[in-house]
Amino acid sequence: MPVNLIIFLVLGLVVVVTALAMVTSKNAVYAALFLVMNFATIAVFYLILGSPFISLVQITVYAGSIMVMFLFVIMLLGAETINAKENIRGQRTIGILLGVIMFAEAGLYIFWKLKVTETFMGKPVNVVGPSEIGMTLFTEYPLPFLITSIILVAATVGAILFTRDEMKDDTRANSASPHGGLE
Repeated sequence: MPVNLIIFLVLGLVVVVTALAMVTSKNAVYAALFLVMNFATIAVFYLILGSPFISLVQITVYAGSIMVMFLFVIMLLGAETINAKENIRGQRTIGILLGVIMFAEAGLYIFWKLKVTETFMGKPVNVVGPSEIGMTLFTEYPLPFLITSIILVAATVGAILFTRDEMKDDTRANSASPHGGLE
């Protein structure tokens, strides 16, 4: 079996498993962390395909900025209260497995960085730099760019307003109690 097929299958398995874990996770914080791992694995795919700029954008924009915003909104809403005694069956085994996968991905990156992949993968034909990507993004696609930013701002404002309404309801309920909210 060719080496590039093995690498693709391993990375594809990690992407599928982390995506499924993200969707099926009952804890929103864990789901966000699974999504970060998914984004990082996709960034490794971009590295292997010879697009280091897109890989870096994948890490900084999605795994960095967007996920920080998601976690901020999750914490702001108070949607998750993690118990100190929360035990997941097989948690240590899953942690060790994910650590091994992370080190395998790091080894894969080093393998790629040493140009070993050029023996089984050709050079990319048209490589464009960040300035060409930026010019294309802002000249040919300004509307999708603006729509995305408006959606993200609206979602954040909506989450804040939703939380504010819930806090007012909690305050009213506490002040209506016979003990003046000191229960």
